Amino acid sequence: MRTPVLLLPLLAIVLSACSPSGDRGQGGPGGPGRGGPPAQVSVVTIAPRTLPANFEYTGQTLGSREVEVRARVTGILQARHFTEGGPVRQGQSLFLIDPAPFRAALARAEADVAATQARLDQARRNVARLKPLVADKAVSQKDYDDAVSAEAIADADLKAAQARRVEARLNLDYTKVESPASGVAGRAQRSEGSLVSGPEVLLTTVTQIDPIWVSFGIPDNEHIKLGNEAAAGRIQLPKAGRFEVSLKLADGSVYARTGKLNFTDVRISAQTGTRESRAEIPNPDGKLRPGQFVRVVLQGAVRNNAIAVPQRAVLDGPQGKFVYVVNAEGKAEARPVTVGDWHGDEWLIDAGLKPGERVIVDGVLRIGPGAPVQVAPAAGAAEAAAPAAKRSPQ
Repeated sequence: MRTPVLLLPLLAIVLSACSPSGDRGQGGPGGPGRGGPPAQVSVVTIAPRTLPANFEYTGQTLGSREVEVRARVTGILQARHFTEGGPVRQGQSLFLIDPAPFRAALARAEADVAATQARLDQARRNVARLKPLVADKAVSQKDYDDAVSAEAIADADLKAAQARRVEARLNLDYTKVESPASGVAGRAQRSEGSLVSGPEVLLTTVTQIDPIWVSFGIPDNEHIKLGNEAAAGRIQLPKAGRFEVSLKLADGSVYARTGKLNFTDVRISAQTGTRESRAEIPNPDGKLRPGQFVRVVLQGAVRNNAIAVPQRAVLDGPQGKFVYVVNAEGKAEARPVTVGDWHGDEWLIDAGLKPGERVIVDGVLRIGPGAPVQVAPAAGAAEAAAPAAKRSPQ
């Protein structure tokens, strides 16, 4: 029974050795109220700047013109003169409908014109012969009037024959089905030897891809927010809303050419809650194809007196986002902030910071509210000080 009593002093000595000293019980160096040296941090000094304001949305490319190619006459499809999916130019012959029946119709129309022209010439000669005779009363007035009427009828018949000849010539020309626009041809819907029954039969499609259009939607709430910021003077929009537009492709690369915003609908879509917008992008090399999904970046607006801090300086807390600032006493002070959009690797700060305040960027994980801090010299100053130290005498 004495053995436990003898062990008590030894246990007390062990516990005393394991227990931290009074100074250590206050925490390690750098913590608030601790005896160690202040944590070294790097800061940025808040200074309002004028920053570009870009807006990014999801869009899809589509042809600036998408036309249907249809025949204007009925006949047998004799030949196809294009490669499916290949480029075509405006006015290029895409299909040929058998022209033989239309050549025959044109020949008949030309013969009708010649016949009616001959009848008109005969009627004019009759009128010319009867005109002096009716003045001498050698022929009756009725005979002369009938001759004048015959001339007028022959003249009308000639005009009708000439119109039929024009129609026949047009029909012959329409046997060559031409492309109404330059672009990329679609799949042929009819093969050679098929009967084409006029305009109701679709032969193919042509999509113009230079320039190409990009359709995207701007959420209504973002549009309202943008208008409010512009009215408050925080954002300056380009004149007449003519944003410059750049594209980010699916692989993350940026398309080499930029375009302009050319349409914004006044209506809000009931399905998506967005306003349809459209941009026109040059596409001379055909790199962009209709149906691609891209990221549309609207450029040209600027933010006036914007406050921005690096993203790593903004932390999340129970009450929302906050940053640490160095107060007048050289201590870290937690400051709640209201953040806006991203600008590169920075957060735009809508509220919570003032010009001239120093925001802690690096070293935030080693401090807490009220912790004393030591601001590290800027990288440029440290590099300049190193050569000076080498030149100093020993």
